[in-house]
Amino acid sequence: MSTLKDIGAELGLSVATVSRALNGFPEVSAKTRARVRDAALRLGYQPNRIAQRLVTGRSGMVGMIVRIQPDMSADPSFFETLTGLTAALAARDVDLVLAVDRDDDPVAPYARMLEKGMLDGFVLNAPVPDDPRVAFLRTRGIPFVLHGQTTGPADYPFYDIDNATVSGDQVSLLTALGHRRLALLNGEARLAYAAERARGFRAALASEGLAPVAVIDGTEAPPESFGYTEALALLTGRHGPRPTAILCATTLIAAGVLRAARDLRLAVPADLSVMAHDDGLPRNAGSTPGQTLSVTRAPLREACVPLANALVDRVGGVPVEKLQTLVRASVVVGDSTGPAPLL
Repeated sequence: MSTLKDIGAELGLSVATVSRALNGFPEVSAKTRARVRDAALRLGYQPNRIAQRLVTGRSGMVGMIVRIQPDMSADPSFFETLTGLTAALAARDVDLVLAVDRDDDPVAPYARMLEKGMLDGFVLNAPVPDDPRVAFLRTRGIPFVLHGQTTGPADYPFYDIDNATVSGDQVSLLTALGHRRLALLNGEARLAYAAERARGFRAALASEGLAPVAVIDGTEAPPESFGYTEALALLTGRHGPRPTAILCATTLIAAGVLRAARDLRLAVPADLSVMAHDDGLPRNAGSTPGQTLSVTRAPLREACVPLANALVDRVGGVPVEKLQTLVRASVVVGDSTGPAPLL
């Protein structure tokens, strides 16, 4: 079995530098850390976890706490995130410990896990405005990374897509096609990203001198059912003039909208344009056979490596401002959008 000395000899580095690189110390450059990790993998080096913890005070384990849903099998994003994060953390020689939140207090499960003294930090997902988990972990001095952002100053590591621009890009595409009556079927209001999507939607319409037909927040109902029910209400005039375009927070919501349009004998895109945000999940096709959905696209799997690296680097002392990533979703035009109908 290879030792730290073997790795040092291979790379021309001291044993101390190799040890610091493998343990994520910030005084070792990212380039050197990568060289050492590659050599350790190539030489089959296996760290002594007990010795490593004595040297660094770290366990090599981080946690993720997930709020249980009635049917987790209906949420492909959960499994995509879990498998991607596990693999990305393993590449940094860190293990992911998963726990389930069944508590009304969102902070309680974090407090329980910290009492065990076994975790170096946390991955937080599904942030809400003024997220109490952020304040709790910050007060305790526990490293964490957020998948998304909460409200207020972002003084923590995060990976997020620009959700306001997601809506803005969708509105720009549709208004360029002549649409003036647009509605948004959003995510759940309790989630921070949904507020950003709604803000971006209203701002983009206002810049065109327009007002939304409706902004409807999601519910705990299955997304396709939510899309179907609310699209029926919109398209039968229950919210005022029928929209010529509907924006959807997810492709599953869009699938419900497309089904409602079919049931009302409305052609897409001749009578109604439909656009969604696509996380790049296998189930998120959201289109009918022979038809592709126009989307803004940011594959969820692309977040896993940056999230894992940001958390491991933060545990190693890298400053917060170097661990904040905001990306812009791409726009993919399918055939579910077209020129506004003449009404």
